[in-house]
Amino acid sequence: MKNLLIRWVVLVVSLAAAAWLTSLVLPGQFIIDTSVKGVMLCFLGVAVLSLLNATLGKVLKFLTVPLSCLTLGLFSLVVNAAMFFVAGNLNLGFQVKGFIAALLGSLLFSAVNGVLGGVLLKDRDHGRDED
Repeated sequence: MKNLLIRWVVLVVSLAAAAWLTSLVLPGQFIIDTSVKGVMLCFLGVAVLSLLNATLGKVLKFLTVPLSCLTLGLFSLVVNAAMFFVAGNLNLGFQVKGFIAALLGSLLFSAVNGVLGGVLLKDRDHGRDED
């Protein structure tokens, strides 16, 4: 349970970092609410984004396998950006105004999440020997 909460906080911090980095390139296109209510909504927004990626995102990636093959897997970035755009338009602590902002935001969100997750969420069983 503790690990799940840490992952959830890492996702919210990744969202905030992605919003900040995206605003450097595309000002006003990816907005995050920094009020207390907005931060609480960001936790809900990250949960919805994860649920969208786990359900609708998987279905869309399966249906677009031919396009992904033609583009050598790059079309999956479009599917990820679409899920990010949908979640951003639900007013759950963050807003994404445009597909380019969603594409850049989803790329940065994944990159920051990968870095923070790799640093903060180390494998707890790493030191144990398996028989």
